[in-house]
Amino acid sequence: MRKKLAVIGAGHVGETTALMLAQKELGDVLLADIVEDMPQGKSLDLMEMTPLEGLDSNLRGTNDLADLKGSDIIVMTAGLPRKPGMSRMDLLTKNAEIVGGVADAIKKNAPDAIVVMVSNPLDVMSYQMYKVTGFDKKRVVGMAGVLDSTRLRAFVAMELGVSAADVHAMVLGGHGDSMVPLPRYTTVNGIPITELLPQETIDKLVQRTRMGGGEIVKLLKTGSAYYSPAAAAVQMVDAILKDKKRILPAAALLEGEYGLSDVYVGVPVKLGAEGVEQVLELKLASNELEELKKSAADVAQGIKDLGI
Repeated sequence: MRKKLAVIGAGHVGETTALMLAQKELGDVLLADIVEDMPQGKSLDLMEMTPLEGLDSNLRGTNDLADLKGSDIIVMTAGLPRKPGMSRMDLLTKNAEIVGGVADAIKKNAPDAIVVMVSNPLDVMSYQMYKVTGFDKKRVVGMAGVLDSTRLRAFVAMELGVSAADVHAMVLGGHGDSMVPLPRYTTVNGIPITELLPQETIDKLVQRTRMGGGEIVKLLKTGSAYYSPAAAAVQMVDAILKDKKRILPAAALLEGEYGLSDVYVGVPVKLGAEGVEQVLELKLASNELEELKKSAADVAQGIKDLGI
């Protein structure tokens, strides 16, 4: 029997996630949204594509979250998008309402699902989902670390003129301006970029990574990124469904790791069939650890502001 994958939110990120899940034939896809008939239309369009692509994933749309029943993995993308000049934290209150309502529906209809969070502000919304569902911390994980790291990978590949496939990167912390890219853990086929690029260039790439989402928002003017966030979420779904035990940076609940507790923040994790099966603790330099704690403090403030 094929796995049931649900994508909540049929905007650009959601529809692209559904497309990529189908293209990888990871399972049958339910696309859910509150806008009447919209997810049905988009899923039908995607379904009509499958014969051309030779795909055997079934896609359907719904406005009823009761249809989440039996979902193995749920990708949560619903929420207001960022607009120019808007920080992720500006989205806090409204998106918390949206996530809270969806979390109630997931708890009721899909109590055994693993949830991959994409909605912003991502780390706080992951905590909101974890608290409202009451799920084990392993089964609620945030996507941002994969996205932030792949942005750094892309920028390094562009700068050096090398294959992006050979670039690996590690970005920790909250999914926002205080994220913590780690150049010494960023390599090109095993060679640290600190040996390939001058520090001035590395600093520019780090800053561009921190502002990566905002750069796209500024260019689009009426929207935010969706191809790369969708691809990041799908990579995580793939790792979980196939029990790959991938080591990926993702937003996970910390309980003492890195000296942090009761907060979701981006760290290296092992992703497998149970979700977040392990949090890995890197040996961070004092300045790196200080930056990570500062980033986590920003997330903790958001959680406090919500009164969760």
